Amino acid sequence: MLEVRNLNVAYGQSQVLHGLDFTVQPGEIVAIVGRNGMGKSTLMKSLIGVVPAKSGQIITDGADVTAMPSHARVANGLAYVPQGRQIFGAMTVEENIKTGLSATGKNLVPDEIYSLFPILWEFNKRRGGNLSGGQQQQLAIARALASDPKVLLLDEPTEGIQPSIIKDLAKVLKEIRDMRNLCIIVSEQVLSFVLSVADRILVLENGRIVHSDVREGVDEAAIVRFLAV
Repeated sequence: MLEVRNLNVAYGQSQVLHGLDFTVQPGEIVAIVGRNGMGKSTLMKSLIGVVPAKSGQIITDGADVTAMPSHARVANGLAYVPQGRQIFGAMTVEENIKTGLSATGKNLVPDEIYSLFPILWEFNKRRGGNLSGGQQQQLAIARALASDPKVLLLDEPTEGIQPSIIKDLAKVLKEIRDMRNLCIIVSEQVLSFVLSVADRILVLENGRIVHSDVREGVDEAAIVRFLAV
């Protein structure tokens, strides 16, 4: 569903990502882990087109999206939940979700989105800025799902969220995967969340993938060493 080939990304003369290669299958949840400054958010931004690739390829469901602007990538099945959520605080919950529908041509929010996030139905007419951090994260994911993606990208989804909500978030991501058979890529530092949700873990260190594990045989100690400051 997603294939990244020899991806190189730079800010000016400073190269951040160095020749990344990985694939993600339909129905697979892959976690990208690493300390701050290792390139996780840059990878997410390059996949959605906010930061251009210096070289390499990003392929979604057989289509090369590397040179496409972000809105065209969304039309080709990519959806992005940025770090910090960035919901529209002055708009209602329903209005926020409907902004994600623009890529589909639909006008009504699918019932399954509200079934995944019942609190959003309850607060349907509430302004996004009046929601808690956890509720805003649910709203950001719901907005992304409204575009009917094949690949869902989440950048640091647990940031600023209390532990009980983090557990619920892991559960709902697996429900989304099972319901839609999409692939999910999560950039994250909270290892307990990663171990509860990911099928496969990739460790990013100085812009390179330096370690890979499947969940069943994960070497937790090795990953902890990479995350240690």
